[in-house]
Amino acid sequence: MTEQLNVVAVSGGAGFPSTTRVLSDLLTQAVSAAAEEQGIQARVQTQEVRDTATDVADATVLGLPSATLDEALRAVEQADLVVATSPVFRGSYAGIVKAFWDLVDPVVMRGKPVLLGATGGSVRHQLMIDQAFRPLFSYFGSLVLPTGVYAEVEDFEVANIPSQALAERVARAGREAVRLTERARALLP
Repeated sequence: MTEQLNVVAVSGGAGFPSTTRVLSDLLTQAVSAAAEEQGIQARVQTQEVRDTATDVADATVLGLPSATLDEALRAVEQADLVVATSPVFRGSYAGIVKAFWDLVDPVVMRGKPVLLGATGGSVRHQLMIDQAFRPLFSYFGSLVLPTGVYAEVEDFEVANIPSQALAERVARAGREAVRLTERARALLP
């Protein structure tokens, strides 16, 4: 394998353990598998927003990111592909997730492929990806994948094993992510 795909996941899960992190991991695994099928090596890094929550608040108020937060932001900005996941709170993404993305340089997100995922307690929250999350990345000018993956409680079996339907959605999103990222890289000067 000669090509490399730099994938950074930003997981907005607040709980521990977090089904949002589980979904994020499933998505990055699907991207890695699809990349490998194309002879591409995926290098995956995950940023847990909860681990930088205090730093995000301080940077928002004081304007100076900590070294830890700065490293997380640089990783996102240098990624070939971003996997962004959030739990659904009151019909939208988590506030700390928005605060993290407010600190990302919007210029470097322009044209960057982004795979969206969300978790929620019921199917009635599934439109959050299209009605709240997608517009955030449209503002950046990112290339948001057509397939966003929403997972509710019933999509997971014992020990957070994905249902067959969820596994199929995740695999499709992984394949789309690799194809779109490769096309986007081919268009770069």
